[in-house]
Amino acid sequence: MIRDTHRIRLSTLRHDAPASLVVFLVAVPLSLGIAMASGAPLVSGLIAAVVGGIVGGTLGGSSVQVSGPAAGLSLVVLDLVHTYGWRATCMITLLAGAVQLVLGIFKAARAALAVSPAVIHGMLAAVGVIIALAQLHVVLGGTSQSSAVANIIELPGQIADLHGHKVAVGLLTITVLALWTRLPGPVKAVPAPLAALLAAAGTAWAFGWDVTRVDLSESVGEWAFPVLPQGDWHLVVAAVLLVALLAGCESLLCSVAADKMHGGKRADLDQELTGQGVANMVTGALGGLPVAGVIVRSTTNVRAGARTRCSTILHGVWVLVFALGFGWSIRLIPLEALAALLVFIGVQMVNLGHIKKVHGHGEVPVYLVTMVAVILLGLAEGVLAGLALAALLALRRLTWVTVLKREDRPGRLHVTISGSLTFLGVPRLTHELRAIPAGTDVDLDLNIDFMDNGAFEAIHSWRLDHERMGGTVHIDELHDEWYALAASGARMFPVKSPPKAPDRWWLPWAHRSRPGLPTVSPADASEPSECRLTEGAREYHRRTAPLVRPIFTELARKQQPSHLFITCADSRIVPSLITASGPGDLFTVRNIGNLVPRRGTEPHDDSVVAAIEYATQVLGVHTITVCGHSGCGAMAGLLSGGVQAGSLPGLRRWLRHGNHSLAAFIEREGDRLHSGALDVLCRVNVQQQLENLRTYRKVDEQVRAGKLELVGLFFDIGSARVHMVPPLRAALSVKTSGDVVMARED
Repeated sequence: MIRDTHRIRLSTLRHDAPASLVVFLVAVPLSLGIAMASGAPLVSGLIAAVVGGIVGGTLGGSSVQVSGPAAGLSLVVLDLVHTYGWRATCMITLLAGAVQLVLGIFKAARAALAVSPAVIHGMLAAVGVIIALAQLHVVLGGTSQSSAVANIIELPGQIADLHGHKVAVGLLTITVLALWTRLPGPVKAVPAPLAALLAAAGTAWAFGWDVTRVDLSESVGEWAFPVLPQGDWHLVVAAVLLVALLAGCESLLCSVAADKMHGGKRADLDQELTGQGVANMVTGALGGLPVAGVIVRSTTNVRAGARTRCSTILHGVWVLVFALGFGWSIRLIPLEALAALLVFIGVQMVNLGHIKKVHGHGEVPVYLVTMVAVILLGLAEGVLAGLALAALLALRRLTWVTVLKREDRPGRLHVTISGSLTFLGVPRLTHELRAIPAGTDVDLDLNIDFMDNGAFEAIHSWRLDHERMGGTVHIDELHDEWYALAASGARMFPVKSPPKAPDRWWLPWAHRSRPGLPTVSPADASEPSECRLTEGAREYHRRTAPLVRPIFTELARKQQPSHLFITCADSRIVPSLITASGPGDLFTVRNIGNLVPRRGTEPHDDSVVAAIEYATQVLGVHTITVCGHSGCGAMAGLLSGGVQAGSLPGLRRWLRHGNHSLAAFIEREGDRLHSGALDVLCRVNVQQQLENLRTYRKVDEQVRAGKLELVGLFFDIGSARVHMVPPLRAALSVKTSGDVVMARED
């Protein structure tokens, strides 16, 4: 057991160790860049990467998520540093971690997912724009301004006053980042950020360019214990909650996204929030940036083959080793190259894929309002504006009512009301209903999921007035019976009503009593009635057509059935019901007695032959099934020697195709008739029709080649059971299993 465990760990490390190195190479330049964008000491980015990897990876709930400094938090940190100073910002980070820890302990992680993704994506896009605008000034050789608007205003002047070497380093970095993904696979094994910084540093050193160098020595000297922020404690508490919630939401959304990229164990979100809380407490105490789950590093981790949290932890170890042993090498990196990296990251944060997703759900206004408000007003104000608009749109959707009208025929109107019927939708509802002319026959479909008293009173009052003016109103509730319960005086609860019985479309008309379909007695059910057919068609258009329209739209181009189904014209046989098949599955032939005329027999009939040829040679079906049934009238006519056919010459001629079935029955049973003789003949007839199919050369060739299968079925009407019927060509014994009688060769 110990040996197996050891082998599993070695196998896992074989994948996790290389993946951790790849993530490490991505994490170092990103951590330095985010620290720079946050206005924090550069070493704080490396501290956050180490703590996020080791502490967050050890205590978190995701096996592949990588935590560290996040670009989405840089704007918050930048504002906190300007307001309270760096040491106080570290204390805010520590306190935010304590808040996350408490929320994780009390299982509050799922609540964070209630925030609209459009708000989160809009906020991240705005942060990306702000970072890109600010760092673009650094790339051009200047300094960033205090706000995004100021950066936009000052940009033309900055472009006019270019600093040659610094601009060249920045452009070189961006060019490498943009082109790296298009290079051959072996080259792309080196992460693009690392390659871009190496190219920029090497070029600047080789040509002796005048650029600004990154220096960690001052950052290390700035380290000290965190101190409590000075100022209005209400604002400090707000800052702590803002960091805790933003970092928590970003981490949890990243966990959910990471789960979709691998097939391992799913993330425990509460444990993840707890782990992030501890990591933020540690990074705040050590002087690091706030920590959150980062999608870029997590995606890199999964794509590099990571399987467990060992990869995340090891990446933190490699960052620590690099910072302690090779920190001097960072001095070779031009500051303008880091700024160019941040410009590239900022542009990528405006993700077109996110815009497409929110567009599909009608949430583009939330995305745009959040993004614009964050850029112009600030992070907290922008997020609150986005949340408020998202709430208003959700309320609008909950109260939006649609009323569709269609004239079925002159004097008859079909009206469909959809949505949640509350008092807020009553004005629109009454306006649409009162526009219906007096005396009109109205079929009113209520496709709703809620109805309050105000909406009920509006519909009910209109119905009474309309019927008093000579019109008729038939109300059909497609889902819950809100109107029916309210009209009956039943007590209404603020929950959905009990579901209605399933729509038994397969019941005969005599067994159904639903608005729109006439109720008839079993004795009258067989009488011809155009009314029942037309009402049935209307019922189909109301309920079934909208559900099956996508299927038939696809089938309209081409049919591709897999079975040719030959069965009796008996009204009690419903092929789709007894085979659980749907549109496009069965190519069906129905005739009296489910007969297949033998090749060359008289009287000559081409209808069945034509269907067989078309099914096997054009449609390419794989199976031909002949289905008989108990109590078949055609077989009764055969047993009576044609007497029961009476004065029906066409039927008597058609039944000649069953003579071989009668002969096979006599050969098996003799000329003695018994109580079960009719059903025995019905089974023998199925077997004989399978033999008749083999008289057609093309069918026989396909059967012998294994391309076509012949199957016999027998439907016992009295017991509603389907039985397999063995072929005549083999010696068979019958074995009953469950509801289906199976046949096997002796």
